[in-house]
Amino acid sequence: MFVLERRQGSKLAFTRTRNAYLQSRWSLIAGRIPGRTAVEIEKYWTSRYSTSE
Repeated sequence: MFVLERRQGSKLAFTRTRNAYLQSRWSLIAGRIPGRTAVEIEKYWTSRYSTSE
């Protein structure tokens, strides 16, 4: 189960539980998106949803 925490505005962010869950699953996610590697998916996710705002 994922735990959500409120962030500024209407954005929501997953807590560290999400990172632990997804860390070993980038290749599974990339396997569902043709032409993408696990590294590309992880870079996109971390850049898009980083908490350093």
